[in-house]
Amino acid sequence: MGIFGKKKPPAEARAPQPRGPSTPTAALSIIGSGMTVHGDLDANGVVKIEGTVDGSVRAAAQVLVAKGGSVRGDVDTTEAVVGGTVSGAIHARDRVEIQSGASVHGDITTRRILVAEGGTLNGMIRMDEAAVQDDERAGEARGQARPHDADPAGAQRSSAPVVHIAVPPRNPTQPS
Repeated sequence: MGIFGKKKPPAEARAPQPRGPSTPTAALSIIGSGMTVHGDLDANGVVKIEGTVDGSVRAAAQVLVAKGGSVRGDVDTTEAVVGGTVSGAIHARDRVEIQSGASVHGDITTRRILVAEGGTLNGMIRMDEAAVQDDERAGEARGQARPHDADPAGAQRSSAPVVHIAVPPRNPTQPS
């Protein structure tokens, strides 16, 4: 008998309750350490790269490049977290995180970015809303991840500054 005198139906008779959003959970695809993929990847969920991908990576939700992992191609996703190496452009509709010890050699287009101390970035960063929307439209028109040399604004950035960020790790023995 329940707390208020009503009897609960047996567990098998109760309808399962949805958890979280009504859309299905995004799948996780893993490129394991020691594995090399030659070609482009396209996933609806999350892609975690512990090995090497020689090609573009597109994931609807997130691309995680683990420490020791590498991508030699462009990344197109909602959120990118880089702990290894990316040699190519990153287009992330929401956020890019470059962790300590990670390196990115290519342009980044995103709304938000975090470069941790010890992370390296060599490329141009575009963060304004118009740039993100331009890249989204260009990607939709091509139906694929955007190539790192494509410029939706029409190659007018030849005189644009290039950002080189290298934040060395902090030595704990030295005062700040």
